[in-house]
Amino acid sequence: MAVRAAVLPAIGSPLEITGIELPEPGPGRVRVRLAAAGVCHSDLSLSNGTMRVPVPAVLGHEGAGTVVAVGEGVTHVAPGDGVVLNWAPSCGGCHACSLGEVWLCANALSGAADLHARTVDGTDLHPGLNVAAFAEETVVPASCALPLPDGVPLTDAALLGCAVLTGYGAVHHAAQVRPGETVAVFGAGGVGLAALQAARIAGASTIVAVDVSPEKEELARAAGATEYLVASENTPREIRALTGRQGVDVSVECVGRAVTIRAAWESTRRGGRTTVVGIGGTDQQVTFNALEIFHWGRTLSGCVYGNSDPARDLPVLAGHVRAGRLDLGALVTERIDLDSIPAAFANMEAGKGGRALVVF
Repeated sequence: MAVRAAVLPAIGSPLEITGIELPEPGPGRVRVRLAAAGVCHSDLSLSNGTMRVPVPAVLGHEGAGTVVAVGEGVTHVAPGDGVVLNWAPSCGGCHACSLGEVWLCANALSGAADLHARTVDGTDLHPGLNVAAFAEETVVPASCALPLPDGVPLTDAALLGCAVLTGYGAVHHAAQVRPGETVAVFGAGGVGLAALQAARIAGASTIVAVDVSPEKEELARAAGATEYLVASENTPREIRALTGRQGVDVSVECVGRAVTIRAAWESTRRGGRTTVVGIGGTDQQVTFNALEIFHWGRTLSGCVYGNSDPARDLPVLAGHVRAGRLDLGALVTERIDLDSIPAAFANMEAGKGGRALVVF
């Protein structure tokens, strides 16, 4: 039976909503009926070629749903169970995994080259980032299906698969924000809003949200921002003015643009930490001079998937949800259907809107 999906036919082409034929789950695989999928900027990065994956492909990497069937050897989930999709499963055997840095697993995206499904006319399709969540149903490796923690609504749980793990992890694992520290978050999209909530949970004192859109102030303050700035060339100066002319202890950049990374760096106090979460293109060149690196003594670091281990962190995040400290629904600016995904992509490309959640 065919299911509907959003297919990327070629790099730079618009998404097509079409029918696809999924195989039955073979050994070690799980078939999932999607409840919801988040429209993440990383999907746009796949479609425009910033991140390379085999095409044609079914995109979507942030999702949750209900297990429909399992293949031989799958024991950790069963039909009827709720699951969160993990787009970057660790292999457990590479050098990064041996160091416990599972978010840097060398083989995490090897499944993107696999045959995932076929269009109704017989064209082979790949799973964009392993899980192909922009579809009514998907078939994934068992390692990509994590049991849904208790107390988390299935639809909202989709956001745990990327935005929340990334934003929360950037604050708690990568930047390691401590109680009383000051934090600036650049970009108030889904990941940025999750980072703001994470900074509040960490006990940060001043939390500054920065975005190009004045309309996002209400969302940012609801997530935990104590201050809101509309991005400009004066942003670092304004942040220093809010922090006794020192700059913040931690800047978290969630945009992936050279100018934003540079602003986050300049907004960080001497000896502070600048963490870059946003995925930028190779054309985004950031420059520093040797003297400033020495003088400011700041740490600049990248952050992949929030430096998170989903199996370890999902129960922790669920605890925050149950306690009311983490509001998943607050990360969503609109709930759309499958047919509206191309329009959501267009909004992202134009820098409009926030986190759209596809509800099936």
